[in-house]
Amino acid sequence: MLKNALSYITRKKLKSIIIFAIILIMATLSLVSISIKNATNNASKETFKNITNSFSMQINRRVNPGTARGAGNVKGKDIKKIADSKEIEGYIKRINGVGDLVDHDIIETEETKRNQSAERKKSFKNAVMVTGVNDSSKEDKFVSGAFKLVEGNHLKTGDKGKILIHKDLATKNNLKVGDKMKIKSNLFDADNEKQANETIEVEIIGLFEGKNKSGVYYSQEFYENNVVTDIDTAARLYGNTEDTAIYQDATFFVKGDIDLDAVIKKMKSLDIDWKSYDLIKSSSNYPALQQSISGIYKVADKLFLGSLIFAGVVLSLLLLLWINARKKEIGIMLALGITKAKIMGQFIMELMIIGSFAFAGSFFLASYTGKTIANKVLNSVTSDIAKKMASDASSANLGAGVEVDGFNKTLTSLNININSLDMVYVVIFGVGIMLIALLIASNKMLRKHPKELLTDIE
Repeated sequence: MLKNALSYITRKKLKSIIIFAIILIMATLSLVSISIKNATNNASKETFKNITNSFSMQINRRVNPGTARGAGNVKGKDIKKIADSKEIEGYIKRINGVGDLVDHDIIETEETKRNQSAERKKSFKNAVMVTGVNDSSKEDKFVSGAFKLVEGNHLKTGDKGKILIHKDLATKNNLKVGDKMKIKSNLFDADNEKQANETIEVEIIGLFEGKNKSGVYYSQEFYENNVVTDIDTAARLYGNTEDTAIYQDATFFVKGDIDLDAVIKKMKSLDIDWKSYDLIKSSSNYPALQQSISGIYKVADKLFLGSLIFAGVVLSLLLLLWINARKKEIGIMLALGITKAKIMGQFIMELMIIGSFAFAGSFFLASYTGKTIANKVLNSVTSDIAKKMASDASSANLGAGVEVDGFNKTLTSLNININSLDMVYVVIFGVGIMLIALLIASNKMLRKHPKELLTDIE
């Protein structure tokens, strides 16, 4: 049987090459699609590793507009009520503010200077956006990847008089890790209701990098003009303490594998004004990221199913023509008493020999083309999301700062690896498709009588 199968394959080279090509394409696309899903899954886990099983407390903007400047107004005492719950193993809280650099300059461009009125220049000439946080390693801008610490250390609970600044801002002002600088309250900030006029000396303990993803209208929207301080420093800029300060939001980390939905439901039974606040799963703070992940999954699924359907249909048609051209051969074998099972076995043997070479080839072809195909899928999905987000941002009149960019974060790369386990799955599905196509193509032919086949050659 093997000898006959090899003989037919080598004799009908063109037909064999065509079938080889169909199986090769099917296996390659299937292998790449599985690898894309695996890479997306790994990228998702890596991206969300710091926020898995956590939720954030934010203001409910439908009824609570926040501060005069639109920042959050979460009360410290309400954060503490949740933080003290037995299900919570840790939390971070953030203060959103504005401060002025003392004796140092911010980053500006000719365009941002043109967009600045005389009044704004007077009020915010040296103003930077301030984020006060008790653990900067888990702060949204670092978790999203918008900011990346490149020198020094992160802020931690208990720090006072500490600050992280952008590396470009440090370079412009000849500053480095370990240096001290001063930051003061901005009297023109709408949220400075107490008209606090504090000047605070802080030590630079770390430098971060990051670049804006979209155009900037005002200087304060530049990543470079954002600083991250400890809670005490940010609170003092507004004449508050850590206990009396109001917060942008807070993120809570749930212990072990306790059900997140159950914890959120329990927290809503606490004595807190829940009309003013919302509890949101932290992963929901990155809608564009979730859309990019689900979008890539969908494309990969379509690629996988499409390759199988394509191969199934084309193989069925090719094998139908292939077997139809072998009427005489089949008729003679049946007349000689060779069973239909043996004839079918030979067909299967021929197909498996061709398929084995195609599957082997697909492993190398997928390794070579996988990254290219994955990047095209990723670029297509993220491009569509970016256009939608840009449209939504324009209609909602959102700015171009780091908070918006973090909100719009998508997957940026996929690490494609073709492994042997994926190859096993592809072979199983591929062989199944090949056998189904062969059964469809040969079923009618093998049911005919030998005489009928031999007299129907022409």
